[in-house]
Amino acid sequence: QVQLVVSGGGLVQPGGSLRLSCAASGTIFSIGAMAWYRQAPGKERDLVAAITAGGTTNYADSVKDRFTISRDNAKNTVYLQMNSLKPEDTAVYYCTSDIYSSFFTSARSYWGQGTQVTVSS
Repeated sequence: QVQLVVSGGGLVQPGGSLRLSCAASGTIFSIGAMAWYRQAPGKERDLVAAITAGGTTNYADSVKDRFTISRDNAKNTVYLQMNSLKPEDTAVYYCTSDIYSSFFTSARSYWGQGTQVTVSS
């Protein structure tokens, strides 16, 4: 009953910026941690950034100081602002959220469909 819809991917030149959005909808009581992952061709899916319900953030070393994760609890949305993009940032980006569907249930992890980010001249 919960869906995560990802938007904002695309093609950008090195040094450019993109902003990814991931909006949760459906039966949502509250949302815990939210995170962004990415997977490049032939590579493992790696954590890019995460943010707790309280706003504490964590970043992969490869993106820290360039990417910023944030959330808007009123919109059930997590964002990833990507600046100073490099070709090695090219990957499919996925969002995931820990969601409580009711007061009586424990959190479940949901994944978005992924969006392609390509950094190339």
